[in-house]
Amino acid sequence: MQKIIISIKNNAILYISGLLAFISCFFVKPDMKYADYINVRVLAILFSLMLIVGALGHIGTFDILTNKLLSRVRTYRGISLLMSLLSFFLSMFLTNDVSLVTLVPFAIMVLAPFGENRKLMYTLIIMTVAANLGSMLTPIGNPQNLYLYDTYKVPLTRFLFLMLPYSLMSLVLIIALTFILIKGSSELPVNGRRETGKLSAVKLVIYFVLFVLNILTVIGIVHFLISLIVTVAAMIIMDRKAFIKADYNLLLTFVFFFVLIGNIGRIDTITNALSGLVSGYPVPAAVLSSQIISNVPAAMLLSAFTADGESLIIGTNLGGLGTLIASMASLITYRFHSAYSKSLEDKSKQGNYLLNFTVINIVMLAVLFALYLILNH
Repeated sequence: MQKIIISIKNNAILYISGLLAFISCFFVKPDMKYADYINVRVLAILFSLMLIVGALGHIGTFDILTNKLLSRVRTYRGISLLMSLLSFFLSMFLTNDVSLVTLVPFAIMVLAPFGENRKLMYTLIIMTVAANLGSMLTPIGNPQNLYLYDTYKVPLTRFLFLMLPYSLMSLVLIIALTFILIKGSSELPVNGRRETGKLSAVKLVIYFVLFVLNILTVIGIVHFLISLIVTVAAMIIMDRKAFIKADYNLLLTFVFFFVLIGNIGRIDTITNALSGLVSGYPVPAAVLSSQIISNVPAAMLLSAFTADGESLIIGTNLGGLGTLIASMASLITYRFHSAYSKSLEDKSKQGNYLLNFTVINIVMLAVLFALYLILNH
């Protein structure tokens, strides 16, 4: 029972979406139309990218890259800024959650020897904000972007230019936040590096080619079944452990929401009521709903009630700021920080983290939402 409770707490969105999808089946009885609910293309692309990123992690690509960069930086502020910028830029291609899973443990390992726990907390918060904001620039930066990009058939150039002003402002804010919150010039201990093996050039080239193949699939040049088959076959041959790293909970959550959204779309009373509300204020609706159910489910749910895909892209990306659950990637950093605080037997730091995280996120959200209002005046 304890394991079940822990699983529900760690995967709340999965269980809630599954329950809602199940309940919706009583209002719209299962029939042949259910098969049309599932966007197989989005699921295939997500799965392929998960495999490639997992395989790149196994050969030490990101560890070696980070070590190379850290060898040129010595101060606490410099390291904090570097880790935040890495989170920002890597999330554009690796997704925000993968970036944080890769970089947050590394940041704790490198910065913990300084003994300045408050600065470490700020660094982890800024890294989380950076990953959530950096990921908004590209269709593959986070799951909701890929879903909305595919659902509304937004041209790639239009998508990039749509989010570019927010990305540039975010970059400025992240740098400013680091200089404001991270002070001092303590130097990095000599042993502050993660051990890495020798990088396999052959595997790196193959994985890069697979990554490019999937990018071509995202923009519609290569059929998704071709890239899926090639990627799966390559991983079976070269790195079967990549299949273990894939986030099947996220894929299953997508399936549940596809069923829920499909059924809601066939209930006229609900559709008519929500369509008027969302269509009138799509960006605020996306931001606010993201605070409650997180931005990936919000994107999928609201897409059933508005044709304004661009507003949902902006709203759900900005909506990743705010509460801890606004972006599920934020929970990754929180868990790592909680584990670190427990190792110090300092439970108070968990509360401090939540308070500081919320304040910083709300301030960032307010600035970026003000930018939205200015751009759309």
